[in-house]
Amino acid sequence: MYILGIWDGHDAGAAIIDGNKIIAAVNEERLTKRKLDVGFPKNSIKECLQIAGLKPKDIEHIAATTTEFTKTIERLFPKLRENYYYFRRRKMLKPRFESFRHYLKYILTLIGPTPFSKEINEAILRKELKSMGFENFKIHFVEHHLAHAADAAFASPFNRALVITVDGLGDGISASVNVFEDGRLERIEAIPAFDSIGIFFEQVTNIVGMRELEDEGKVMSMADYSYPFDFEENKLKDFFKVEGLKIKAKYSPVTQYDLLSRIAWSMPREQFAYMAQQLLENILVKFFSNAIEETGIENVAWSGGVASNIKANMKIRHIDKLKRWFIFPHMGDGGLALGAAFYVNYELNGISKYEFKDVYFGPNYSNEEIEKVLKENKDKIEYEEIKNPAKYAAELLQKSYVFWFRGRMEYGPRALGDRSILAPAGDEKIKNELNLKVKKREWFQPFAPSMLKEDSRKIIEDIKNQDDADKFMTMGYLAKEDIVEEIKGVVHVDNSLRPQMVGAENKVYMQLLKEIKKEKGIGIVLNTSFNIHGMPIVCSPSDAIDTMFKTKTKYMIMENFVLELR
Repeated sequence: MYILGIWDGHDAGAAIIDGNKIIAAVNEERLTKRKLDVGFPKNSIKECLQIAGLKPKDIEHIAATTTEFTKTIERLFPKLRENYYYFRRRKMLKPRFESFRHYLKYILTLIGPTPFSKEINEAILRKELKSMGFENFKIHFVEHHLAHAADAAFASPFNRALVITVDGLGDGISASVNVFEDGRLERIEAIPAFDSIGIFFEQVTNIVGMRELEDEGKVMSMADYSYPFDFEENKLKDFFKVEGLKIKAKYSPVTQYDLLSRIAWSMPREQFAYMAQQLLENILVKFFSNAIEETGIENVAWSGGVASNIKANMKIRHIDKLKRWFIFPHMGDGGLALGAAFYVNYELNGISKYEFKDVYFGPNYSNEEIEKVLKENKDKIEYEEIKNPAKYAAELLQKSYVFWFRGRMEYGPRALGDRSILAPAGDEKIKNELNLKVKKREWFQPFAPSMLKEDSRKIIEDIKNQDDADKFMTMGYLAKEDIVEEIKGVVHVDNSLRPQMVGAENKVYMQLLKEIKKEKGIGIVLNTSFNIHGMPIVCSPSDAIDTMFKTKTKYMIMENFVLELR
């Protein structure tokens, strides 16, 4: 039974599953080239159908999510959604009454599902789907946080786990606590949208001049450039408290936004970012600790947009009673399409476990398709087919950075060795060149490493056991003091790093790291997403070559071809 999952909000996308297998999962941004695109995911649906070799008429069950008031209004009036997209991404001049827009959003988003919202949303989506050729199908709506919880529980390696979701909000909820046991997922607590720690961090992101729902990671990185201080000195410490399995906000979102703006006005933004990050970490550690204590379950899986904060994740991982952990790799709303499909499959067929060895769920391209594109650009690039792309790339990485494109595109926000820009892990000059000339990012953003799983203990200080291995770049760690100088291109100012620990799930990429190890003694490279900052990760050979031209990058390995800019 094929199930199509769709999500038409922030970071829209689609996914197809069959039994306990994920056939395809793609987000709209990769196909439209609009970062974190919104709207009905027509392109993603077509791409997933093509990958699966299916036609619309082959799909009988379609899973969707979120029927809250604001989502219903957005579906009824798509121009409002489009306007907010440009406003949020700051693709327009600052409008008058900017604060009022935020206040209105915070008021309206507190309203969860309303009477007839399911029927209205179903009618809208049914019309869109029928226009694409879907015929005899049933639409199933999954509540927002149930979709996040299904992602975390059903993709995790655990048969019994505590499952926690934390984000801005969805369907009137901002966080949930669930128990996954004997194939069943049961919610035991839900935190109202009014008490959202995710909205708090979104507000902080906006106030320091960054894009909400996109730049929260920059706030986390910038916080490390503040001087440290004790939590008791934190001016934000009373904004939230944890009572049992409840997170409680002191102020309404509107009052909170106003107070945060006034506090931020009086200090450097890195100090304000530190306060916010410190509060987030303290609240989440207490929340997770209480959940572990109350349920007695020591294996924890979590998802939701706040789970992208790797520093908070690192603090959670160090909770004494936490034994093993799993974070769903596409933790934000971009993972909702797959989560909705998971939950519908669970309800219809009782399936609650998936083959989740990797996240290479997107399209791939044959050598014939690639060579066709190369021939179209032969006036600007030289290329030749090679036998050992991993070895060739390792040789290039001794003196330069390299674009690396092969296999199926990754699902989620991280490049994991199929759509990556690679560089030597210890070369700060090349790192700075990547930041300022290629990626064009803020100087304080760190780069992450890919390393051989077998070498992770040589590099990382705080791995409890081999089950800690993270192949999806979802967790923060600390580098060992004696190795920091060798890998200074991939550690942050506090010696933290966000590694991808590579094993047999990506054999060619693993081979590249083994070639590096022959030269350097450890298998590690700088790995950043294959894109210019503010653009989505590249999807197709044409996207990759276009980025090569725009950045004037000399070398790219594309499947079994090496490309050199003329």
